[in-house]
Amino acid sequence: MKNSILVAILFCLVMACGAPEQKSQESTQTSVQDEVTPEVVTNDKIILFFGNSITAGYQLAVEQAFPAIIQKRLDSLDYDYRVVNAGLSGETTAGGKSRIDWVLRTVPDIFVLELGANDGLRGLPLVETPKNLQSIIDAVKEANPDVQVIIAGMMVPPNLGQTYTSGFAEIFPKVAADNDATLIPFLLDGVAGNPDLNLDDGIHPTPQGHKIVAETVWQYLSPLLEKDPA
Repeated sequence: MKNSILVAILFCLVMACGAPEQKSQESTQTSVQDEVTPEVVTNDKIILFFGNSITAGYQLAVEQAFPAIIQKRLDSLDYDYRVVNAGLSGETTAGGKSRIDWVLRTVPDIFVLELGANDGLRGLPLVETPKNLQSIIDAVKEANPDVQVIIAGMMVPPNLGQTYTSGFAEIFPKVAADNDATLIPFLLDGVAGNPDLNLDDGIHPTPQGHKIVAETVWQYLSPLLEKDPA
């Protein structure tokens, strides 16, 4: 029963990530434009979160989304890192591939890639998603050969068949292994399927849900930080 509930929630999640969310897109694009500009001058290292509506913090204030929560923790521990939230609602890996060059006007030291769920919703061929993810990673590595990459794993329900579902789940570990990247097995671990941690749509994390997502991300991000906190 528990597994069936989780599958249903995950199905709603990928549907929502793939649905048009114009208001969220507009606010997210403004946020990214403010953050990612070629004129930015900083001595801080850059952590770039590149994803869809989960990264963007759908229907939440920017400071409530998990990338901003990560920034607050970095600041509290005196790490010299600046977080850039480049999340865009409805994004696919193909869309990410198309806009990565623009986003890379600010070159990251750590790149967190959270894309792929919308590909699963559309039932795109399993060969396309890893190709697009690889193209994105290649562009990031070309901009900074020393970049550290984190890949956020996602899931899709078995509505397209067990073969597709299993094949989709295998994409993220393989891409991570091929690129010597850090893998977050499931970004929404502990959040998906819990109505207390999702908005009224039962899909997107609440502020409290984003705090849990931030904790999950921190487990994999913190070992990559170069400087011990003061």
